[in-house]
Parts: sequence; C-alpha cells; structure tokens
Amino acid sequence: MAKKKKITRKQLLNEPDEFITFSSKLLKLIMDYKNHITVALCVIFSILIVFTAWRYFSNKAEDKAFALLDQGVTKYEKIKVKNGESKAYLEVEKDFKSIFEKYSRKDGGKLARVTYANICYNAGKPDKAITLYNQSLRDFDDKPFINNIILNSLGYAHEKKGDYPGAIKYFEMIISSKQPDLKDEALFNLGRLYSKVGDEDKSLEAFKKIVSDYTDSIYFNIVKEKLAG
Repeated sequence: MAKKKKITRKQLLNEPDEFITFSSKLLKLIMDYKNHITVALCVIFSILIVFTAWRYFSNKAEDKAFALLDQGVTKYEKIKVKNGESKAYLEVEKDFKSIFEKYSRKDGGKLARVTYANICYNAGKPDKAITLYNQSLRDFDDKPFINNIILNSLGYAHEKKGDYPGAIKYFEMIISSKQPDLKDEALFNLGRLYSKVGDEDKSLEAFKKIVSDYTDSIYFNIVKEKLAG
C-alpha cells in the first residue's frame, strides 16, 4: 500500500482555502439569486410537510386498523360465548370485510383477513376460509413464520372439507420450507393423513421423523406410544 504524501505547512499556506472560496461563492450566489432560492426552499419545505403529514396519517391509519381489529375480535368473542360460532360469524362479517378492504395495505388489515379466515373455518365454512387464506399468503409472502401458520391453516381447512390430498400438499409445503416452526405439527398431521389415504409407509416415515428429530415436540410422546404399540 502506497504511503500517503505528506503536505507541508508551506504548501497549505500557499494554496487557497477551498472551503473559504466555496463559501464566498455560495454567499454571492445566494445574494444574486435570493428570490429563486427562497422559492426553492419553500418548495422543499412544502414537500417535507406533505411527507411528514403522509407519514403521520399513514401511522394513524395503521393504528385505526388495529383498533378496529381489536374491536372486531372482542365483538366476535362475546357473541360466540352467548350464541355460538355460526351466529358470531354472521354478526362480524361486515366488520371484518370493512377492515381488510379499507386497510388492505396495512398490517392491521392483513391480519384482519387472516383472523376472519379463522372465524370462517370455525363456523364450518372451509371453502370461504381457504379463499381468504390464499389471499393472506400473498399478503405475508415475505414473512416465513406467518406464512407457515397460514399454510398450516390451509391444511386443516382442506382436511375439514374432506380434501385429504389437498391438506397433505400444504403440510408438505411446511416441511419443505426453510422456516423451522410448525414442522413437528405438520409431520404429525402428515402421519395421520397419509394413513387416511392408505399410504402407511409415508405415514410411518412422518411419525418416525418426529421421534428422531423433534424430541422436545408436544407430539413426541404421543407418536412414541403409537409406534411402540
């Protein structure tokens, strides 16, 4: 690496001060074109105000979406306790649709769609839940953990409507993903579902995978007893 050339004090004194020269030129420019610069500064200031206002109202919109989601969930839980899941589903349908349609680009709106999909599933509407879950996959395609939760829900929804191959497909997607969460649950469900479609070899393979790789899983003892029997 080449040595940096040392500048002597004499050279510094003989050379013009670039900063002072630049400052003088800038001051002269401001004086000559002060009206133009004032207008430019006003434009920049106006842009900053608009940007700040946009950020403020954007955050306010996110807060509003989450507040409405909280209200919707509270309303659903109260009706569910009193009148059951089917009645609660009907009562909150408009509330949740309003949130995820009006705030579709906000996290609160996206979570409202997933929450409502769960409500549809619990109310015995798997097809409607599947449609919403698939939309939510696009909403959270950059969030692997949430994506796996939605894939898991899609697996259960397809199983609920009797589509076992469809359910297997989604649980297999969890297994092949890089995200480690929910893999033990997916394997457990694959063990059950492969047995239902008559593929005992794959069912056994899935269960054995839990025993060998997921010793701290809540499904470990259940599967171990099953294999021992």
